[in-house]
Amino acid sequence: MKIAILGTGMVGSTIGSKLVQLGHEVKMGSRTADNPKAADWVQANGEKASQGTFATAAAHGEIIFNCTQGMVSLEALKMAGEENMKGKILIDVANALDFSKGMPPTLSVCNTTSLAEQIQLAFPGVKVVKSLNTVNCNLMVNPKLVPGDHDIFLSGDDSGAKAQVAELLKKGFGWKSVIDLGDISTARGTEMLMPIWLRLMGVFQGPNFNFKIVH
Repeated sequence: MKIAILGTGMVGSTIGSKLVQLGHEVKMGSRTADNPKAADWVQANGEKASQGTFATAAAHGEIIFNCTQGMVSLEALKMAGEENMKGKILIDVANALDFSKGMPPTLSVCNTTSLAEQIQLAFPGVKVVKSLNTVNCNLMVNPKLVPGDHDIFLSGDDSGAKAQVAELLKKGFGWKSVIDLGDISTARGTEMLMPIWLRLMGVFQGPNFNFKIVH
């Protein structure tokens, strides 16, 4: 499958590398076609990895991962171009964290909406699925880093898109428990887990932990 990764940070690099290992053709997109971080990633990942602008990556991908910093995700997606994303699944893993006042960051979007909802509203022809934003990037693609059973969440308006994302999470990344929370508005809940997630990272002195829902 052809997959687009929008964003050149740790999250995009980690997810992109895993997808290449799974045999997918992955294009990493950024603001410029010659981004040095993307070039390093391509060199490290071989012939199935390539780079380009947000627009060329989005045009390439049958599935698109939004791995940009949440505060600039809407801007980056506008650069990617609605025409390049229309009808496709966009997996939004970003959190709208505002670091302008230092650590810990605050959420710039919360309570009455979410970043995922804003993306869906701005791009109605795109099938937005919120997932993976509640765990560290290494855990996203290797849930076995945390022993035992634990959960990852899905939010989205398109049931078929969510089923396809769930299959990728299970068969590709190794998640055993994928909880479908409902429509895209349920992303408010998972995005608002970030404040407690950041506090837990401080308590545990590291990011390798996750939530387990017991009922």
